[in-house]
Amino acid sequence: MCIHGNNGVGKTNLLDAIYYLCFTRSYFSKSDQLHVQDGHSGFRVEGLLELNGEDQKIICILRETGKKELSLNGEPYEKFSSHIGKFPCVIITPDDAQIITGGSEERRRFLDALLCQLDPVYLQNLIGYNKIIQQRNSFLKSLADKKNNDRSLLDVYDEQLIQPGTYIFEKRNSFLKDILPLVKSYYAKIAGPDEVVQLIYDSQLLHTSFKNMLQRIREKDLLFQRSNAGIHKDDIEIKLKEQPFKNIASQGQRKSLLFALKLAEYETLKQAKGFPPVLLLDDVFEKLDAIRMHNLLHWVCVENQGQVFITDTHAERISTHLRELSINYQLIAL
Repeated sequence: MCIHGNNGVGKTNLLDAIYYLCFTRSYFSKSDQLHVQDGHSGFRVEGLLELNGEDQKIICILRETGKKELSLNGEPYEKFSSHIGKFPCVIITPDDAQIITGGSEERRRFLDALLCQLDPVYLQNLIGYNKIIQQRNSFLKSLADKKNNDRSLLDVYDEQLIQPGTYIFEKRNSFLKDILPLVKSYYAKIAGPDEVVQLIYDSQLLHTSFKNMLQRIREKDLLFQRSNAGIHKDDIEIKLKEQPFKNIASQGQRKSLLFALKLAEYETLKQAKGFPPVLLLDDVFEKLDAIRMHNLLHWVCVENQGQVFITDTHAERISTHLRELSINYQLIAL
């Protein structure tokens, strides 16, 4: 499906609504309140998705009280996390360049979004770990503010972090050994075989146990009032010609690596689920030349028979690409 219209008419919001139905949250914002229309106190997102040949009705409602509700075929979820991974989805937007050029948080977010769709146990451990880290940071701040002099609770938090933190590390380490070579392969196809990119998992836990790491860093944590060690500091180090990729790579090389990451995500989900995920392409025609766009659409729509939602400001440009590939499509104007 293709959605065209001028900038600011809501094309991205439509893709984000699809993403919301798959992930129970927005791709662009952590706050649901930012998506409430002016003059209203809540919202309702409803969609009909097909899974294994059967229609699946998903409804998500944000009440005026701030409470969020999610249901599948009329059955409400007790835990929203149970929904993650049922409807796999990959999104590519202009802002995704931050995965390459931004800080480690952007690359962890990419990795976690993929692993959470593949492994519900990983998702539960990630939720638990983040909750404990928040509590630990609050406790460290209370110690610094002299509101509390008892450090014994810090031992409790550290002990609680070990199990979920170790699980997440081991899952990331094992998974990246498989996906990073796939990313390199896609990058070579897009950018050419002469450009060799290195992707390396960087984690403090590669060199020590979680318990030892927390013990060694404790004084620094007390000084800076935050948790300075753990899987929330992991990164994917990217190099080109033995130098940091983001420092020397051209715009074309950055785009090529971004699409290599997303294609690897797409292929991994497809193999794990047994069917291609939904692909959301937001304004990517401005970021890719005609040949790369043609190759991307051919790979997704023709070779994998996946469903794609594309936004663009030019109806003729988007139609031309799809007609050349003999792809049936629907064009919507906003």
